[in-house]
Amino acid sequence: MNKSNLWSLRLGFSSKQAAQIESLGIEKFLKQSFASKYEKHIPQFLEDDPKTLAELKEFRNKIKETTSAEGKKVLKQQLRNSSELKSWWIDKMRNDAFPLREKMVCFWHNHFVATSQKVKVNYWVYQHNMILRENAFGNFKELTKKIIKSNAMVKYLDNVDNKKGSYNENLSRELLELFTLGIGNYTENDIKNGARALAGLNLGEDAAVYRRFIEDNSDKTYFGKTGNWKADDLVDIIFEQKNIPYLITKKILKWLVYDNPSDAMVIYYGDYFRKMNFEIQPLLTKIVTEEYVKNNSGSKIKDPLLYILQLIDELQIKDVESKMIAFFLKQQGMELFNQVNVKGWDGGNSWLTSQIYLQRNNTADMLCNGKILNRKEFNNIPEEGEQPKISFEKINISLHFDTNGNNKKIIADLSNRLLFQVEDDTQKDMENLLKYDFDAKEAHANNAVLRLFNYITKTPEYQLI
Repeated sequence: MNKSNLWSLRLGFSSKQAAQIESLGIEKFLKQSFASKYEKHIPQFLEDDPKTLAELKEFRNKIKETTSAEGKKVLKQQLRNSSELKSWWIDKMRNDAFPLREKMVCFWHNHFVATSQKVKVNYWVYQHNMILRENAFGNFKELTKKIIKSNAMVKYLDNVDNKKGSYNENLSRELLELFTLGIGNYTENDIKNGARALAGLNLGEDAAVYRRFIEDNSDKTYFGKTGNWKADDLVDIIFEQKNIPYLITKKILKWLVYDNPSDAMVIYYGDYFRKMNFEIQPLLTKIVTEEYVKNNSGSKIKDPLLYILQLIDELQIKDVESKMIAFFLKQQGMELFNQVNVKGWDGGNSWLTSQIYLQRNNTADMLCNGKILNRKEFNNIPEEGEQPKISFEKINISLHFDTNGNNKKIIADLSNRLLFQVEDDTQKDMENLLKYDFDAKEAHANNAVLRLFNYITKTPEYQLI
């Protein structure tokens, strides 16, 4: 696989940006990615969703006061809007000219987990997602402060139940264990005192606010420092700790380049991150530009999002609905806005279980044969506990290949675009599929190349970047 295709996949979701990386060079490509614009207005489908606390109260009262049938109708609309939110985000991933921002939004989404299933308010989930987008290339410390004061996170980690004299430690614990330092770099007393500092941080209009009757204004000792600490103070103290850069640096390396980065590499980039005062943009620049020159292809298993968007792009499918992509992701265990737990998706080998691999192969077979889930049946929101009905419709597909090339030229082109390495047995199999007498100008040449592509998607090498 050539470098431009490899890094187009690592910094995006397909090979769409390969030509830009080739022509601009990796540093200019990064600069344009960092400067990419994004929409800030609220999506239309959320316009009627409750946004303020008063609207939320009115909405809940409306459900209580309606008949069972009317209540179900209102709740079904909420489910539909939740589904639309996934499609809205997938559309951004698919259509952005420089998708690195959305790639990093997805990274932060899996770092600062707050699921729609528990938060339940679509607007808060959207706000959380927008905080990640606005700060995707910003400062890690400032992003952490904003996220722990978001309504979505306060609701998700039960800080609404954290009150003076009746403490809930969930947000305090995950702030240390999963968001910043990692296990072994704090004490149980730090968690307890952190919970006291976060007591009373409750739901607000645009963000969480302290409620004076339930907050704890006594002194707390946190990592050896004593004072009447609040949320921002906790984050400031955490970011003074010596191990602060390494957890997040390791996770970024795993997200973009290596499923198993070495400890030495994590420390090297982590120390640089601290030196840059936890600014994400220079860290990403250093990681990408330094790893770009190395021979490190095949070091990471594709996640389901990358797998399906690359497949759709290669087959040049124009009319696939994002709802269907969201459905595939759910099947693969990568449901957007609904990770299984606060730890998020594990990544790595968890993306290549026998079941996931079989689902990938079945999906590749379906798409390579010009079939797609029937959108009419799929767009119906099922009742709770029901599965969407599944039937298929025909779609137009085509694969880009050199119509002036012979079989070996086309095989080489596809290999350079899709595979990090080609074993001798794989090469022989591909030459048996696209034989020496293959004519690229013949009427059914596209079908023959599609069969070759379908074979490639099932190889172990195709699962890696």
